[in-house]
Amino acid sequence: MLNISVIIPVYNAEVFLEKAVNSALQHDEVKEILLIEDKSTDTSLELCRKLAAENSKIFLLQHPDKGNHGAGASRNLGLEKATQDFIAFLDADDYYLPNRFEAEKELFKDPKIEGVFGAIGTEFLSEKGKKEFQEKFKQVTLTTVKYPAEGAQVFEGLMGIRKGFGHFFHLNTLTVKAENIKKNKLKFNEKLRIHQDTDFIVKMSYHLYLKSGIIDKAVAIRGVHDDNRITKVKQYSSTYFRNMFLLYESRYIWSKKQEKLSPVLKKTIKNRYISYRIATRTGFSKYFTYVTNSLFNPVLLKTRYRFVALKKHL
Repeated sequence: MLNISVIIPVYNAEVFLEKAVNSALQHDEVKEILLIEDKSTDTSLELCRKLAAENSKIFLLQHPDKGNHGAGASRNLGLEKATQDFIAFLDADDYYLPNRFEAEKELFKDPKIEGVFGAIGTEFLSEKGKKEFQEKFKQVTLTTVKYPAEGAQVFEGLMGIRKGFGHFFHLNTLTVKAENIKKNKLKFNEKLRIHQDTDFIVKMSYHLYLKSGIIDKAVAIRGVHDDNRITKVKQYSSTYFRNMFLLYESRYIWSKKQEKLSPVLKKTIKNRYISYRIATRTGFSKYFTYVTNSLFNPVLLKTRYRFVALKKHL
């Protein structure tokens, strides 16, 4: 039997939160649900209090200063306070399906497995949200990797070394052993207001032995609506490049501390970081920085790096 803590960051989620919580409560494996209220401007705090009063499995947490610190900091508070053997994550506007932990029940019988992930589906809750989502992500209704993998294969796939694997799986589909998170001191980068989940997943896939679970059908659903932050960032806009720069800066700083990380991967991470750093600049400064960096690092002349570095802001 799995004993699971579900961590739910809550910010302006009054419309969706109860459905998310009930979707977690349907699973006997879920022993506690941590609602980390992040200074919402709607009635989310009152709803959290109500839910916690009605069910002994539900706990309301706030940051020490009761301020707004973002999803990364909220999830870190959840990691700090969680008491169960396993950790799962859920966004307040998403929900679990009945098969959410089916693969975990079997896969965690293997002691070397430290984390399991699956596929997430999409539910469009508004026409505006649907339009913005499809404009940015095209056809995507099922976010998943393309074939089964485990251990180093997962990290290599997410880094693009294993062609066709897919560069992302959703945090809502991840279940991981709490002791291994603590042992490896894994945390979300609180400086990242967007992409902190992607950053966390890639680093985790390096440090822990992850295995794909159900990847051909959804184990959770993300709700797409008018206020999804990720869809508000226009592709190749100045905000887009700034967010990507911060993501790869985080990954680059982390990579320099990993002695066992291959030199090739370290170089790849560094080049992506440099490309996005250049992309955040404008005018003559951008081109001058690109040329001077290319003199010492000719790989930046390759199409993929040159495209990122020199793409004009829209």
